[in-house]
Amino acid sequence: MTHIRPTTLRVGLIGAGIQASRTPAMHMCEGAAQKLGYAYELIDLEVLGRGVEALPELIETAERLGFAGLNITHPCKQAVIPLLHALSDDARALGAVNTVVFEGGRRIGHNTDWWGFAESFRRGLPDVRKDRAVQLGAGGAGAAVAHAALTLGIGELAIFDVDQARAEATAASLSARFGAGRAVAGTDLLAAMDAADGLIHATPTGMAKHPGLPLPAELLAPRHWVAEIVYFPLETELLRVARARGCRTLDGGGMAVFQAVEAFRLFTGITPDADRMTRHFASLGPG
Repeated sequence: MTHIRPTTLRVGLIGAGIQASRTPAMHMCEGAAQKLGYAYELIDLEVLGRGVEALPELIETAERLGFAGLNITHPCKQAVIPLLHALSDDARALGAVNTVVFEGGRRIGHNTDWWGFAESFRRGLPDVRKDRAVQLGAGGAGAAVAHAALTLGIGELAIFDVDQARAEATAASLSARFGAGRAVAGTDLLAAMDAADGLIHATPTGMAKHPGLPLPAELLAPRHWVAEIVYFPLETELLRVARARGCRTLDGGGMAVFQAVEAFRLFTGITPDADRMTRHFASLGPG
């Protein structure tokens, strides 16, 4: 992190392995369109050769250099919480932060992931049946997506995770907020998919470093819709297989765009042009 002219609004992204992130380009393109001096920096733990333990130092440095705020991604979305002065209601409920705003000497944590997924789903799968759904993954992003799913009106969400205790904790937290039985920790994926209207995928499987399918292809039926959160690559193996089996699909690009839309608003106080940001994201190619 280096010094730049003080008239520029400065933000950044802290995470590991983030060199391919499209978030800086989306933010800076919208900043230019809004006639703002806007700089967005990647603070990549892998490049720095550091781990999560560097988070306090990195946040203090950003604050000292006059950053307006920071986006936070894996593996820091939960680790950042003890370093903050306040949390939005959503961030507190989810136990995960992806946006930190520096305001009046205070660090305020927000979560724009859940809204990003919800807005993408509303636009991309507006008329699908939502009585029951299966979600794979209950990590930081998974908790946000599950919150979005119940906000969208999914009646019952069965959550599966490699860490069963994490799935149970996520389901219990959701049921406490949305009502008993709205979320359950799944134990039988075959039975859950057989009863489900759709599938939400919230694990790293399908990313360049984690190729493959997150579940057996034969569990997908033409009646299922499939919503993905991985966006690099935009066309994951799950989406290819799901479409080949007759499923309606939603790629992870929309969540990436709309979480950035809300983060831009929090950083700048200006409501960005979501359609323009969507077009810019698409112009960056399929990944």
